[in-house]
Amino acid sequence: MKSFFGNDQVLGVLGAGQLGKMLATAAAPWDLNLHMLDPTAGAPSAHLCSNFVQGDFRDKQTVLDFGKNCDLVTIEIEQVNVEALEELEAAGKVVHPCPRALKIIQDKGLQKQFFADQGLPSSSFALFENAEAVKAAGLKFPCVQKVRTEGYDGRGVKILRSEADLDDLLQGPCLVEDAVDVETEIAVIAVRNASGEVVSFDPVEMSFHPTANLVEFLAAPARISPERAAEAKALAEKTIVAFDLCGILAVEMFVNPQGEILLNEVAPRPHNSGHHSIEACVSSQYQQHLRGILDLPLGDCSLRQPAVMINILGEEGKSGPVVYEGVEEVLKTPGAHLHLYGKHETRPFRKMGHLTVCHDDLERAITLVRALQADFKATC
Repeated sequence: MKSFFGNDQVLGVLGAGQLGKMLATAAAPWDLNLHMLDPTAGAPSAHLCSNFVQGDFRDKQTVLDFGKNCDLVTIEIEQVNVEALEELEAAGKVVHPCPRALKIIQDKGLQKQFFADQGLPSSSFALFENAEAVKAAGLKFPCVQKVRTEGYDGRGVKILRSEADLDDLLQGPCLVEDAVDVETEIAVIAVRNASGEVVSFDPVEMSFHPTANLVEFLAAPARISPERAAEAKALAEKTIVAFDLCGILAVEMFVNPQGEILLNEVAPRPHNSGHHSIEACVSSQYQQHLRGILDLPLGDCSLRQPAVMINILGEEGKSGPVVYEGVEEVLKTPGAHLHLYGKHETRPFRKMGHLTVCHDDLERAITLVRALQADFKATC
């Protein structure tokens, strides 16, 4: 592959949201020629790239037209047109993540089946065509229903605790998996380039918002044993190799009370579980994604300092032009780093930014971030 340094090679990105914004920021020191496609005119990273194209990344022809002017195409969101990416790859364009893996990951049913076929540990599951088939299956409770496509940020997931929950099932093709007795939820971001080099970040520990069902709180490193941490990193690296992916793969996992580690889901792009890496690690997940897709030597994933990250979510019951409260408290706190995504409208539980606190003592970092979280609001 030709060098992207010092020439007119174009790196195309499908999506220009907050992940694209942080990816563009990581690309800026290398002066990469970044083109981005997004349906929203005022997308968070629209002003940070060399060329912004407003268009639907789900539309095949739009992606083909965009991709033909790129030398390499990557993504910051999974819900893109894979058929177009397959055609671009067949025409000689470099596409990462590879379309064949992306097609599997987009469908949570295929994703779970891939885990099973590859011998990757995960919970037992069954696939269903619709809610009626789920009702007739004689399920063992508790279990979890997930729609096969389009689910993200807590959407498309329903915990089924008893037969009463069968009256309000998610509609459409889905999977139902056994509920896991979870002691800790963790994530590991693995990185791979086309030369076969693989590295991974240390596991992080995740807590989820009880209403929105998306990551609210992240601690790095995860409070698990060194043995479990090494096992989790090895599993993430095995998974990215199994998918034959270049770039990064965020691997969400469950640790049960017996210490067993089970795969939950994966995402082949920059991920919420790696935001802390911007300040807390030697190389950020965003720089590592660029290194991976450009087949460059991979960077150092080491944690410089323990860190805690919280998502800044739109206040419940509030929609409208955003106003941020509590900025001054964040900015006067040593080790605190504020990231606002540039979304002008707030909605309940919408991701508006994130806050990272770094400290030599992880428990102290947790205390600091909890205090800031109580005062910081995205309201209107």
